[in-house]
Amino acid sequence: MTLRSLPMLAAALMLLAACDQAQTQQPARAAAPPPEVGVVTLAPETVELVTELPGRTAAFRVAEVRPQVSGIVLKRLFQEGGLVAAGQQLYQIDPASYEAAHQSAQAALARASAQLNAARLLANRYKPLAEAKAVSRQDYDNAVASAQQAAADVAAAKAQIETARIQLEYTRVLSPITGRVGRSAVTEGALVTANQAAALATVQQLDPVYVDVTQSTAELLRLRRRIEAGDLRVDEAGKARTRLVLEDGSLYPEEGKLLFSEVTVNQGTGSVTLRAEFPNPQGLLLPGMFVHARIQAGAVPDALLVPQQGVTRDQRGQPTALVVGPGNKIELRVLTVDRVVGDKWLVTGGIAAGDRVVVQGLQKVRPGAEVRVVEAKLPGALPAAAAR
Repeated sequence: MTLRSLPMLAAALMLLAACDQAQTQQPARAAAPPPEVGVVTLAPETVELVTELPGRTAAFRVAEVRPQVSGIVLKRLFQEGGLVAAGQQLYQIDPASYEAAHQSAQAALARASAQLNAARLLANRYKPLAEAKAVSRQDYDNAVASAQQAAADVAAAKAQIETARIQLEYTRVLSPITGRVGRSAVTEGALVTANQAAALATVQQLDPVYVDVTQSTAELLRLRRRIEAGDLRVDEAGKARTRLVLEDGSLYPEEGKLLFSEVTVNQGTGSVTLRAEFPNPQGLLLPGMFVHARIQAGAVPDALLVPQQGVTRDQRGQPTALVVGPGNKIELRVLTVDRVVGDKWLVTGGIAAGDRVVVQGLQKVRPGAEVRVVEAKLPGALPAAAAR
């Protein structure tokens, strides 16, 4: 090293010393602030459980109109799709042959009545003669027997008249119930036969209507236990309250009631059929419509509801939630959930009232981390739809 390089080396050493002194004089960097999370503080509340089940509507009464006598249809006396009353005439079958049979039966009655009158007169004349032994006892007994036989003939003739009258009345095909009649299967001039397989028309009573839904046997057992425990809301007659969701998603305005459940379980699906009854004054519900019935399945007091965004699943599929514990430290809780109520989980285990559940900022924290807590501002809660 030459003498010329010594000053440059001294200057470099002095510069390095100055840098070290400057670094030692700088204040230590401030630690990063804890992440911010949005929490929901759980509070107990009473929750009404609603079970939503798919099903179809069915007419309250269905009457398939068939002819009870044979003949030619002369008239159709109703408008297809219209309302008909019980006893209203729907068709007229040619009554000519039945009118003739009725008249013949009336003539047979007149003949039998005349024979009865003659037989009774003869028996009355023979009675004193038989007592005076002017005629034999056998002749008198024969006269009495003839009078009795004539009385039986009169009774048979009256029955034939009634039969002929009924047959004549059956030529007027009447509606057995009040309801809405469908399309006609025959027109004027068609030949119909008594008790034929094909119906002439179908009349259905649509107010009220039935709604048949299917439910698993496990859910049915739970429903019955709630009824027995008194947790199920029922009306004065002891029927569960039911609402109806139509195919377009709208809520049917009338409230119905659950009537009964089928007594046989479908072995293929493990479900039973429940029947509910709904008023239908406007005729909005038609037979065969696909609907969803919302059945009030009881109320849970002191229930805890956790927003769905605050519940995740671990590798085992167990529902978990992050809770802010003492010292604003994150804790991982394994939950026991019952069902979905609207946009929240009904939780029955793993948390308690007053716990602060993290629903916003989940991706920024881990169990054990310290956080800064703010109350979460969630969007408007979804309506409490069917409890699943």
